[in-house]
Amino acid sequence: MHIHPPALETHKSHMSSDWLDRDLSLLAFNVRVLDWAKRTDVPLLERLRYLCIVSSNLDEFFEVRAALYTSLAKPKAALSEIDAQAQASLSQAAHELVHQQYALYNDSLMPAFAKAGVRILSHNERNAEQRHWVKNYFEREARPLLLPVGLDPAHPFPQIANKSLNFIVRLSGKDAFGRDNEIAIVKVPRSLPRVIQLPEKISGRRLLFVSISSVIRAHLEELFPGRVVGEFSQFRVTRHSDLAVDEEDVKNLRTALRHGLVHRNFGQAIRLEVSEGCSQYLSDFLLHQFELPLSALYRVHGPVNLVRLNQLIDLIDRPKWLFPPYQSSIPKQFKVNTSIFEQLQSGDVLIHQPYESFDGVLAFLREAVRDKHVLAIKQTIYRTGADSELMELLREAVQRGKEVTVVVELKARFDEEANINWAEKLEYIGAQVVYGVVGLKTHAKMLLVSRREGRLIRRYAHLSTGNYNPKTAKLYTDLSHLTSDAKITQDVETVFNLLANQSKIPRLNKLMLAPFHLQKNLIELTKQTAQAAHEGQKCRIILKMNTLTDESLMEALVHAGQSGVQIDLIIRGACMLPAQRAGFTDNIRVRSIIGRFLEHSRVFYFAAGKQESLYLSSADWMNRNMLRRVELAWPVEDPKLRQRIFNECLQTYLQDYVDAWVMHANGQYVRATPPKSRSATPKVYTSAQQQLMAIYGGSKN
Repeated sequence: MHIHPPALETHKSHMSSDWLDRDLSLLAFNVRVLDWAKRTDVPLLERLRYLCIVSSNLDEFFEVRAALYTSLAKPKAALSEIDAQAQASLSQAAHELVHQQYALYNDSLMPAFAKAGVRILSHNERNAEQRHWVKNYFEREARPLLLPVGLDPAHPFPQIANKSLNFIVRLSGKDAFGRDNEIAIVKVPRSLPRVIQLPEKISGRRLLFVSISSVIRAHLEELFPGRVVGEFSQFRVTRHSDLAVDEEDVKNLRTALRHGLVHRNFGQAIRLEVSEGCSQYLSDFLLHQFELPLSALYRVHGPVNLVRLNQLIDLIDRPKWLFPPYQSSIPKQFKVNTSIFEQLQSGDVLIHQPYESFDGVLAFLREAVRDKHVLAIKQTIYRTGADSELMELLREAVQRGKEVTVVVELKARFDEEANINWAEKLEYIGAQVVYGVVGLKTHAKMLLVSRREGRLIRRYAHLSTGNYNPKTAKLYTDLSHLTSDAKITQDVETVFNLLANQSKIPRLNKLMLAPFHLQKNLIELTKQTAQAAHEGQKCRIILKMNTLTDESLMEALVHAGQSGVQIDLIIRGACMLPAQRAGFTDNIRVRSIIGRFLEHSRVFYFAAGKQESLYLSSADWMNRNMLRRVELAWPVEDPKLRQRIFNECLQTYLQDYVDAWVMHANGQYVRATPPKSRSATPKVYTSAQQQLMAIYGGSKN
């Protein structure tokens, strides 16, 4: 088991010099997310939440994407001009984003909270009574858990866990043994809350808080009796955390991954955050210990871990400072007091999450588990969470004597432990648990139910663009498709068989499957629209997804656009394809929607002459999704459902001038501006998400 950075990706495409940089595009996405924290029309606690989201996204970026660039910046690295430029550009963009975060925190958010009667008090701002309370808190809650480590040959620099809060202290005077070792490290346990509310009796009518770093900082001297604390600083190191295993060389993937989780917190150091006032002596000392270049140092004016300010949101009981609660509605296609199996026999059902409730999916599984005619249930698990009713239902199905097969993706990043635990629980009670295909992640989201109906066994399937996770289903936009279509359900059965026995490349009726057919078929659909354009027929492409970085697919889109096809791309995050670049992508427009909910659904629409097709998918248009994962795309053939998806997921988003950003030819994003109106009364625009919340009527003020 190793935790190491990925190899440098090489670009073989002759167009590769025309593509935008993926990682810079990913950082630009976070700039758009940060804009929500800047918006004064957003409730105050939600603005803070968006700031925390950006910090969390940056943590993952450094844990997964930035290791290569950090390695390139080291003095001994042999850099090409292109590599050096890439490293410098990425470092500059990351530092600028962090600067924007803390400027917003200090100059906008904290003053807004202070005006509303909420403050995080530093030691200098606390009165005598408050300092007395903080000292008691330190002695009672913090000090028993702190063990300062003075560095000497017998006490080398300690292992510092990924993203943990620590202090480095420079001491004067001699220790108890007459030595003048001057550096000490204080680790702050994760069990200590990062934000502590002061009691009402010493807060007056305000909500006053202190940070744990401020509490410890105020009492550092007490941790080193007989010594004088000179320089000190908070610090936090981010480490490369992408688990890598040689699957061909391990006998038990689950055991290897569980072993690797132990070491994840101590992978290669990537980023070092210190307080803005940290001395150069201490920052140089830390950079040397972590073997990091100067470009990996981030001096911050505030908490070194903004993510943990989420605790402040939980502590402040001010409903008006949050978005109005949104209660997902019952799926409108569901009929009250009617079996879901009966409904699916007469037509497909679509659930648009989170506007419609994920409970509809749970209701389908719940009915399958408790229906005496259901014989078998098969399901893929990618990210379901540690506490999941869905997984408990699968356990109940086993206990009721049904054949249960679960394909668990153990390598779902940062969900490995939860998935391993569920796999072991299910195996223990007799479920058939398989782990997909060696070398490929199983990212397809599918659930198959086999039910005896008279002399026949009929199949019912659920396919989804998102995960089987009830919590994220309230926050992510996704589409769930329930069907009893004989060809689709047969295809789903075939894919499950492939994942279990890996016998041969499957022939499918309607599904497109990665890594076999999906990329090739999407290219072919794109070519068909180009051919229709050459023939003067109707042609159109509209694609909605999270990420667009696959070069073969981007080339196909460029050629289709140059053939005259009008192409609209709704890409939430990283997009390497430049929009409306003269002579190259004149007919391609790119927009990004950042809203209250995380846009997650993948919808692919192609029109070529009289042929219209619309697919839903678990896959973004990325090379890894097309060639190194098991992914699905499936057609929606019911005309009403297809029109509903087109209206709600594509057309509404193309008409969003509130939450939308559009890409310019230079790759920069700007806020979408509505077309000029000739009417004397200006049109009032609402966002796509606001429209859908209004349509489904789940918002409760």
